[in-house]
Amino acid sequence: MIALARFQIAGYLRSLRILQPLLVVLLIVALVLLQRPSHPDPEGLRELATGTLGDVAAFMFPIWAWAARALLDTQPDGQRDLSATAVRHRGAPVAAGLLAAYTVNLVLGVVALAVPFVYGALAGVGAPALLAGVGLMLLAAASATALGAWTSRPVIPSPGTGLLVLLSVLLAVLLLGIGPLSPLTVPMLDWIRAAHAGPVAFTDAYGGIALRLALWTALVGVGYALVGRRR
Repeated sequence: MIALARFQIAGYLRSLRILQPLLVVLLIVALVLLQRPSHPDPEGLRELATGTLGDVAAFMFPIWAWAARALLDTQPDGQRDLSATAVRHRGAPVAAGLLAAYTVNLVLGVVALAVPFVYGALAGVGAPALLAGVGLMLLAAASATALGAWTSRPVIPSPGTGLLVLLSVLLAVLLLGIGPLSPLTVPMLDWIRAAHAGPVAFTDAYGGIALRLALWTALVGVGYALVGRRR
């Protein structure tokens, strides 16, 4: 599976599709994240710096889903079938694709989170909140990867339809988070509110948010794996 994941990442890089999400991330970093938070009160500065950690995960979520879909679309269908035949296990290419997409998304996440992490450390946010920000990035990237996989060609053969479905699902995730059905979706608004409430509130809320993200990712990821094995 590791060899298959490396093979898919190499194909994704050779296709230069990586430039699309990477340029968007670099643009966000240059125009938004490089602006260091400023506040006359140290406590207010820490709240701003912590809020940025939550904002980064929210900004990156659609980019992660988009990048995962693009990576899984890079491999031709015939090549995927040959990979499954070579390893004698239909589920191996599915798992390898998810692993490859998640690895690429982690790299994009590191690029986006590096500057806010440094600013947070300089503002005195504290190690617990900084670690919570890193953990949030890891879990949110996994959730977005699983979501993006559902709109890839192995599930939705038409690229145009897959893109429209991805945009619709991302909008639905945001809208569901506002209403009473928020426990059923990605807790994006919850982590944004917690992060903007300050380091202590963010750290206290992280456990519940992480559990919801992990359960949501497991459900969506397992569902995709079951569907992908039958394709």
